[in-house]
Order: sequence, then C-alpha cells, then structure tokens
Amino acid sequence: MSSREDILQNIRRNTGVRYEKPDITSLEKEAITYPNKTKQFCKTLEEAGGHAIILEGEKIDDIIKNLYPTAKRIASEIKDLTCNGEKQTITCATFHPDDVASSADLDGTDVAIINGRFGVCENGAVWIQQDVEQRAIYFISEALVILVDKNKLVNNMHEAYTRIDTGKYGYGVFISGPSKTADIEQALVMGAHGAKEVIVILV
Repeated sequence: MSSREDILQNIRRNTGVRYEKPDITSLEKEAITYPNKTKQFCKTLEEAGGHAIILEGEKIDDIIKNLYPTAKRIASEIKDLTCNGEKQTITCATFHPDDVASSADLDGTDVAIINGRFGVCENGAVWIQQDVEQRAIYFISEALVILVDKNKLVNNMHEAYTRIDTGKYGYGVFISGPSKTADIEQALVMGAHGAKEVIVILV
C-alpha cells in the first residue's frame, strides 16, 4: 500500500463520528444587522474584489454577453429561472458542467454561471450548495457569475449558519469575491486558486 493510501485509510478509519452543529442562538442577538441589506451586500462584495449587479428588467443573457464578449466556453448549471415574474432562459451557455467526462475537462472554462443559495451582507459571501457532480466548476473557471435571489440576503454569518445545506452531494462553500492571495512578498494576486472575477447578479 502506498503512503497516500495509508494516510487516506487512517483518515477514513478515524473520522466516522459526525457531530451536530452547535446551538448559536444566544449569539444571534449580538450579531450585526443592516437597515438596507441589498446596499450593504453590494458594498461589501465590492470591498472583497467582486461586483454586484441588481437585475432591473435586463436579460441575464445580455448582461453576460456584454461582460464577456470574447468568452468561448460558458458553463451553466442553470437553464431557466424566473426574474420579477418573468421567465428567462440562459442561452449563452455552451455546455452544462456535468456534460463532461471528468473535472479535468472543465479546464479552459471562461465563465461559469451558478446558483447561489443566499448572500451574506457582513462579508459579501455567497453560499454555494453543490448542485452538479463536477464541483470543480466553482473553482476552475476564469470568471464566476453567481445568481442570487435578492430576497435571500442575510445580515451576518450567524444567520447564514442556520441556513447552510449541503444537499444530496454533501458539499457547499462560501465564495466572497475572486480568488486572491498575498502570501508571497505581500503582493496581492487575483485568481491564484480560483476565479479571477466574481459577478453576483441579484435577481
């Protein structure tokens, strides 16, 4: 057995116990709240390096085409959605993330259009629940376009914590702006470990 397999076997053997999430209701009263959640979320996301767009009658297809006119490979896990009572179909996508044979085939994706379950005003984060088999799409694409219902913004991480769901795949992640690091010589590098650009469209 290789050392890698030995390590994985030890992890599997010693992580069989699952623990319930702790009760944090006593802390919620002290958590920060905002009078205008939409405005605060947009502001905080910008500070994290992302950008928010509030949908006001535009077509999502048109927004994406204007933002990324040269994009060749556009993945979307969303086909149809309803915005302000009007049904929209995303036609600019060239493939669904699960149409590929393996996650390696997602390399070279210019834009990924994904569903955000809710946004957090405190830090501009969006909860992404894995809805596709190939979750690499959330990290391998050059740009992420996240669609979030503007009525599903929460004030803080205490509220967010109570809404977390990992769905059938048992996986979810908070994404707040593009990937960034300043570990090397304190120079900020965008897109080091994931998307170089994150756009959140509030629908």
